[in-house]
Formats: sequence, C-alpha cells, structure tokens
Amino acid sequence: MKYFRSAALILVVVLASSFSAHAQTEVTFIAPGSARDALEQIIASFETKTGYKVKSTFGSGGKTRQQVIRGEAIDVAVVQPPFDDVLASGNLVPASQTSLASVALGVAVKKGMPKPDLSTPEAVKRTLLGAKSITYPDPAVGGAAAVIFEAMIKKLGIADQLQPKIKLATSGPAGFESTAKGEIEYGVGFVSEMVNPGIDIAGELPAEICPPAYFVGFISSHAKDPAAAKALLDYLSSPAAAAAYQALRMKPAH
Repeated sequence: MKYFRSAALILVVVLASSFSAHAQTEVTFIAPGSARDALEQIIASFETKTGYKVKSTFGSGGKTRQQVIRGEAIDVAVVQPPFDDVLASGNLVPASQTSLASVALGVAVKKGMPKPDLSTPEAVKRTLLGAKSITYPDPAVGGAAAVIFEAMIKKLGIADQLQPKIKLATSGPAGFESTAKGEIEYGVGFVSEMVNPGIDIAGELPAEICPPAYFVGFISSHAKDPAAAKALLDYLSSPAAAAAYQALRMKPAH
C-alpha cells in the first residue's frame, strides 16, 4: 500500500512538473489581422488544454510577411500565399507548411439597408458602378483584401471608373465602422472581419473573379522550442480549431 502511495505521489509530481514546464514556455506567434478573431479563440483553447502560453501579434498580411523576412524572433508564423520570398529568407521551416483556412472577400452595407446583387460577375460589376461610395483597406498598409479587390476590379475593367467613389480605410474594421455610420455605402473586406453590429453582410464576392485568401502556418527556423511551436501549429489545424474558423465564416483547410 505504501508502495502505491509513493508511486502515485511520484506520478503527480512528474505531471505537475511537465505542466509547469509547458506553462513556462512562451510561444511567439504572428498572423494577419483578418484571421484574428478566430485565431485568438483557438489560441485561448490551446493555452487552456496544454499549459503553454502564447504571445500573439496581429497585423496586415504585408507586415507579417516582412516580419518573417527580417528574421524577427518568432516561433510560429501564419502567412498568405504566394510566399516564395518568405521561404527564400530561410526563416521558416518549409517542411512545416500547414494549410489552416481560407476566407472570402465580401461586401457589407449599413444595417437595414438594401443588399446589392453579388450573384454573378456581371451583377458585381453593375453593383460597383452604381455605388455612391466604396471603402476597402488601404493597399499601402499591406492588406491582402486590397490586393485581391483591386485585382478584381481591374479584371472587370472598371478600376478607373471606380476611383472617384473609393475612400481607403486604415483597416478592414475601420472601413466597416464607416459603413455602419452610413458614411460609406459599400464596405469591402474579408467576411471574417464583418463583426460590427451596425452592418449587414450583403454577401461574398464570386470566387471566379475574387479568389479567397489562404492562411498557411509555418514553424520558424529560429523557434526557441520547436516542440512547443509544433504543438501550436498542430492545434491550429486540428478539428477543434475548425469550429472557430467556421463560426467566423472562414473555411477550414482540414
């Protein structure tokens, strides 16, 4: 009996030591802000389940890319393709590449206002040409939404005609705030960021002319604890994470 009590005590000490070691490990994580709400929920769950602590930083897709290229002290990074330049920097482990989720670009209107027709490329073209005003994130801050949207309006051949209607926003949420206040008729951005209670989601833009943005995770070549970094990356692509992506209108990769 004494032996079993001693063995049990040793097991408790070992498990406590293991959990304590995890708790002392801080995983540094960076990602684009367009996936922030989902990723924060997933990370909170990861911390609770594992005892690891995660230090997260969110910014534009372009800023995240540059942080990796500069070789900043990061354990796990989420980037958006194409990322040949990011891999060429040597600051990520190519074999750790893990697809996480994708998100579509959409249009929002002030709550209660009529929703425009976005059902086909021609309908989108008519809707945008008939708009009084349009906002989307400023491409100068490196937002992927701007890159995708501007490529779409060029493909539709209406970029020049839309210029007088466009008012660039400092971020996706800032553009939706202007839309909620009625300052802008149509707010364009990732549907994952359309959480402002003062807007209604008119719909997603057709994928055939406006492809979704993809989020891909990597372990840094400079990760201070590769095992902890892998644990986080595995959790970000797990079935448990899928529900959080779906709740914010993102499509899980797995």
